Amino acid sequence: MTYAPLDLSGRVAVVIGGTSGIGQALSVGLARAGADVVATARHIEAIEATAAEIERTGRRSLRIAADVTDRASLDRLLRQTVAAFGQVDVLVNCAARTKRTPTLDVTEEEWAGILDTNLTGTLRACQIFGRHMMARGYGRIVNIASLTSFVAFHEVAAYGASKAAVAALTKSLAVEWGPKGVRVNAIAPGVFRTPLNQGLLDGTDRGRELLMRTPLGRVGSVDELAGACVFLASEAASFVNGEVIVVDGGFLASGVNQ
Repeated sequence: MTYAPLDLSGRVAVVIGGTSGIGQALSVGLARAGADVVATARHIEAIEATAAEIERTGRRSLRIAADVTDRASLDRLLRQTVAAFGQVDVLVNCAARTKRTPTLDVTEEEWAGILDTNLTGTLRACQIFGRHMMARGYGRIVNIASLTSFVAFHEVAAYGASKAAVAALTKSLAVEWGPKGVRVNAIAPGVFRTPLNQGLLDGTDRGRELLMRTPLGRVGSVDELAGACVFLASEAASFVNGEVIVVDGGFLASGVNQ
């Protein structure tokens, strides 16, 4: 067997939550690897900007708004992408939300909202696109987990519970869908400054602790996650299934650092 390159030419990828932060970096990274990429989110202005960036790489894109809490919008996203490009080969689930709240004070509404976006939203997208992929006998799904899939962060219990469950969901789907040609894996990013977390990082004790616990001594650039996503989407990862690949600068390996 010859080595399969990190080449996504001829593939079609959909990135949900793909217009800002980590999602945008993954959308553009997939396009640079050769895929046509539909980066979607709720706000059309961000979709327009990301689609234009994808098209500057020479790849094709569409401008379709979708919301992971709205199953009908995900159905429409799939239909319109297939109508334009013929198939969806790769699904990346990046949509997420978080809020820092002492757990005693978390309302059921806040808890349910975070889990509905981060966990149930991932499930919705996997169900809708996974059915299409299994009908074709081919698909690559990349979910976004978190360091909180493995370790606790102070006062973000709902987010941590959702991301631990995303890791478990990834493994469950890999077992069910792998025999049908659909590989399901996840990426767990370490400390990357994004619009989602910058308020928890910048100039805070929490931010300083996270930096101290990262052996590389810096936060990551979101572009540094693209390689892992391209790998999982490509035939170079043809026997990788049910894995959560951690890209964290050594955070989870860290014990005593000095």
